[in-house]
Amino acid sequence: MAAKPSYEELEQRIKELEEQSFERKQAEEKAKHEKKRLESLVKYSSLAIVTLDARHNIVSCNRDFEELFSFKESEIVGKNLDKVIAKEKYIKEAISYTKKTLTGQTIHGSGKRNRKDGTLIDVEFHGVPVVVDGKVVGAFGIYQDITERKRAEAALQESEERYRNLFNNISDFIYTHDFEGRFLTVNRAASQTLGYKPEELLGRPISDFMLPEYRATFYAEYLTGIKNKGSLDGVSKYLAKDGTEHYIEYRNVLVEQEGQEPFVYGSGREITERILSQREVHKLERQFHHSQKMEAIGTLAGGIAHDFNNLLMGILGNASLVLLDIDSSHPYYEKLKNIQQHVQSGADLTKQLLGFARGGKYEVRPTDLNEIIKKSSEMFGRTKKEVVIHPKYQKNIWTVEIDRGQIDQVLLNLYVNAWQAMPEGGNLYIQTKNITLDKNYVKPYKSKPGRYVRISVTDTGVGMDESTRQKIFDPFFTTREMGRGTGLGLASVYGIIKNHDGIINVDSEEGEGTTFNIYLPATEKETIQKEHLPEEVLKGTETLLLVDDEDMIIDACEQLLEEMGYKVLIAKGGKDAIKVYKKNKDEIDMVILDMIMPDMGGGETYDKLKEINPKIKVLLASGYSIDGQASEILGRGCNGFIQKPFQMENLSHKIKEVLEKK
Repeated sequence: MAAKPSYEELEQRIKELEEQSFERKQAEEKAKHEKKRLESLVKYSSLAIVTLDARHNIVSCNRDFEELFSFKESEIVGKNLDKVIAKEKYIKEAISYTKKTLTGQTIHGSGKRNRKDGTLIDVEFHGVPVVVDGKVVGAFGIYQDITERKRAEAALQESEERYRNLFNNISDFIYTHDFEGRFLTVNRAASQTLGYKPEELLGRPISDFMLPEYRATFYAEYLTGIKNKGSLDGVSKYLAKDGTEHYIEYRNVLVEQEGQEPFVYGSGREITERILSQREVHKLERQFHHSQKMEAIGTLAGGIAHDFNNLLMGILGNASLVLLDIDSSHPYYEKLKNIQQHVQSGADLTKQLLGFARGGKYEVRPTDLNEIIKKSSEMFGRTKKEVVIHPKYQKNIWTVEIDRGQIDQVLLNLYVNAWQAMPEGGNLYIQTKNITLDKNYVKPYKSKPGRYVRISVTDTGVGMDESTRQKIFDPFFTTREMGRGTGLGLASVYGIIKNHDGIINVDSEEGEGTTFNIYLPATEKETIQKEHLPEEVLKGTETLLLVDDEDMIIDACEQLLEEMGYKVLIAKGGKDAIKVYKKNKDEIDMVILDMIMPDMGGGETYDKLKEINPKIKVLLASGYSIDGQASEILGRGCNGFIQKPFQMENLSHKIKEVLEKK
């Protein structure tokens, strides 16, 4: 007979039963809470949700499910879900998904299902099994209507297919490329012409398929041009895989879409046969090579002129400083004056260089050409007595806008060229005439039709053959023996006239002499007489900020300015100028600003200074000419310009001119 449990044991057992009862009640409450939360989630979800038992019969559904399939909950409770919303050929697919859910798998898919009236809709669905103690006791079905999305996708696919067919079957080149010039897409015509598969072209630079002489232009001119202008038309030459050359006439457009990287859309048409049949290929190549050569030498000439002018500025500045401390009786006085004269000769040489360089005009003024031609021809005639000059000037000559110094250089070069062609002496005929050029005449020169003044310079010398005429404007070409050529002479003439938007041509036959005709555009502006600055140095007491990156120029100019009485602050470069000006803006009366600096150029520096003080007064200084970048800065409100190298007197007057501007 078993022993009776003690009182303590009974008490312990009762406590255990009470605790189990409490835990069971807690679990039941938790289950009720979870059930309510789940029911609330199902009821108020924006998705169509149905709950199922272990046999996939419908237990309940929310309002969105009713609206999606047009059933009332009371109509479908207890019915098999697949048989309710999947009919005929779609029921097998639905049952296969159901079986996976009943094995405990979560499913995701899309397909067609039926509404109550039998219409089909596209849905995306999820099946989530309910597992209790390792056993599947039911499931949730979650549905979303994607009919419109499917319709849009189908329409997009159809549109893409149509575009793909057009893209690949059109006979013209169709392509896109990025800002690095790499192919993004190419059509069948492009790949077949070049002899490569599309995948061999994609991602590669377009320049890889060009002749070597076109590659530099592609990067230096084409890519820059398409970014700046937004569209470009032209002709380029491509090399196919089999070595054949193809001329393609292209039209390219920059495409910018919000949120996407910009790219270039292009179309091209092969014109090789047309070019070859018209023998245009040789003409295009000559123009291309000549343009590249002249552009390269022009850039070199401009850079040399700039650096040379800076060097001359250092020499001239120091010579001027020494002259300030000695009088005319000093033994070195004349030598220092000679240095100044030599510096001026060097500055005249840079005028030739800048004349040949692109955009190389110094100071343009409305001018009477008869006046400067008369002076220059008379001066030349006094030095070359063996040449008889016959002038003929148009009365009431139209005014032209020119750089007088550079046009003087043009005339002198033409006179010297004529003199060299008449070693035994001869006649030189100089004529001016008002003339109107029509579009047919100016078209080959890419100039505008309208009113021009023609200068004709004709000699009775030995003349030129066709080969010489073709090269007459090339840099360093000469018919003289070694060491006696005129170097940049006629190339400089060509550059100067082109920079004045003019036209120059030559007519010559062997033994028949030579005629140079120059056409300069006329203007309605009135003639301005050249101003002559007084020789004295104007002094002042204002505070000036001197901005330059060359130590030799800073040292010389700082001392020159202090000799004039000014207080001088120094900034070595654009970034330093911003810092110094911010710190001393209330004290600084004017800024002397160099245009070409490595860290921050004069244009950007001027704009930032203008932001700090919209009324700032700035004198721009440069070894380059006033044209191009300098003109742009002046157009934005800069108060004046001075060309390096400059005399102390000239600088003093320029400073006063800027300070006195309101």
